[in-house]
Amino acid sequence: MAKVITKFVFALSLAFAMGAGAQNLDVSAGDRSSTFEQPGKPTRGMTQASVEANFGAPQSAREAIGDPPITRWEYANFVVFFEFDKVIHAVSK
Repeated sequence: MAKVITKFVFALSLAFAMGAGAQNLDVSAGDRSSTFEQPGKPTRGMTQASVEANFGAPQSAREAIGDPPITRWEYANFVVFFEFDKVIHAVSK
């Protein structure tokens, strides 16, 4: 009986060891267009003043909400999100 239990424990440990292996996720080949700056839109880190100077006044702007304050400016082809007065995202509509 002791041999059976020992073999069972060994097999169970082996099964757990095989299932606990680390896996790597390769994201280098994926579509990362949303993480790169796209031409024709503000870039991350620009100030509100520089966005307005380069792209004009927004068609609409929403009041800052949250902590840190997040502001949204809407243009014809894209929307810009600011944290305080710096661009954090600019996305196509």
